[in-house]
Amino acid sequence: MKERTDHRTEEEKYLVEMEQEYEKKREEKKPFKQIVLDYLIITLSSIIYAAGVSLFIDPNNMAPGGVTGIAIILSRIVPLETGTLILLINIPIILLGMWKFGIRFIISTFYAIAMTSLFTNLFAPFGAATDDILLAALAGSALIAVSIGSIFKRGATTGGTDIIIKCFRLKFPHLKTGALFFITDVCIVTVSGFIFKDVDAALYAGIAVIVTAVVLDVVLYGRDGAKLVYIISDCQERITDRVLADLDVGVTHLSGAGAYSKKDKKIIMCVVKKPLLPRIEEVVKEEDSDAFMIVTSATEIFGEGYKSYFSEKI
Repeated sequence: MKERTDHRTEEEKYLVEMEQEYEKKREEKKPFKQIVLDYLIITLSSIIYAAGVSLFIDPNNMAPGGVTGIAIILSRIVPLETGTLILLINIPIILLGMWKFGIRFIISTFYAIAMTSLFTNLFAPFGAATDDILLAALAGSALIAVSIGSIFKRGATTGGTDIIIKCFRLKFPHLKTGALFFITDVCIVTVSGFIFKDVDAALYAGIAVIVTAVVLDVVLYGRDGAKLVYIISDCQERITDRVLADLDVGVTHLSGAGAYSKKDKKIIMCVVKKPLLPRIEEVVKEEDSDAFMIVTSATEIFGEGYKSYFSEKI
């Protein structure tokens, strides 16, 4: 039993070190102009996020999951504004993320949280842009999704439950990220129904959660299905180790041979969900910029982590 615990601890340390190294390399390669542009886009995205919360979601008593949903609920209980509560709730989460992933991962995230909190409070006095709760759910969730997608593309996050879940998965890597997010959001939406004493508002908040997930997926990765990736590289061992450790993605080695060089090669093949494709590309770029990579769409995938052979087909 002791050996298993020690092994898990070493694995956790290794995953943390790999994540820190990834963030360090990514930041070091950015020129100053790119960093300035990133922060300008993060600022604009934070304004859009705040507008979605303060003009549509919050004034219509919807709490669509995450730290923002918790802050909206608490704002009805304690005499603090939603934006202020978003910041206060995120402070211990930021400290946790700093401890687990290092300062480089946190700086841009903290900036995004601070800007979101500030503009959420600034927009609050304007009240609801519409009293139609369905329109508010659709418009607010769409604005939030667009802003989150833009912030993600700039190497930051909006903090909150995604950092907690990221830390949780270091300890329990067998748990699925999507399932953890879903459980968290369902709990927050359910609690909001009791606090607001409005089942309709809770149901519309659930719609907002779904719309946010769908729009965010389109903003970040388009409308294609999962991606089938082939990588041909002389550094296949390092790339494989990074993909397994950083992304928790299964990898298969195919045997091949160069027609010109006559040398045997191992071809890396993996199927990844769309959110992980940019990270795959980053790993390949960092380990072997001369690698040959083929990315194609996989519209249907059956097996562990994807569709069941029997239950998904009708």
